[in-house]
Amino acid sequence: MHVSPDAVPTMAFDWGFIKWFVTPSTVEGAGSTFGEVIVNPGRGHARHNHPDAEEILYVISGEAVQTVADGEPFAIKEGDTVHIPAGAYHSTFNATWRPLRLIVTYTPGGEEKALEGAPDLRVHEAGTVAEWRQA
Repeated sequence: MHVSPDAVPTMAFDWGFIKWFVTPSTVEGAGSTFGEVIVNPGRGHARHNHPDAEEILYVISGEAVQTVADGEPFAIKEGDTVHIPAGAYHSTFNATWRPLRLIVTYTPGGEEKALEGAPDLRVHEAGTVAEWRQA
């Protein structure tokens, strides 16, 4: 199956954007979730966890400060990979002036559904361009 970025909606938040390319609810037979996340400069997401799924982050470009579980914050940059065990609290903060681009996976898939209840969520339909406005 081929999935174009223009064929999937964009989830926009105060901190950035997500496009889910493969999820169990959108691709028949999929057991994991795969998507791209953009964290805007000077932004990050709140510390949270995924009780039933592990997460893997791969940094396409940019730099950030990452936390996993109770460990010390550490720097991540282009080419780095971060494994987040199921249930581990974590956060990502982009303290630079450039956007941070990540590939994100959940195994098993389905954890992306939790984002649908976020109070700052705005969904841009497939094929439209999400506009970023700094708060």
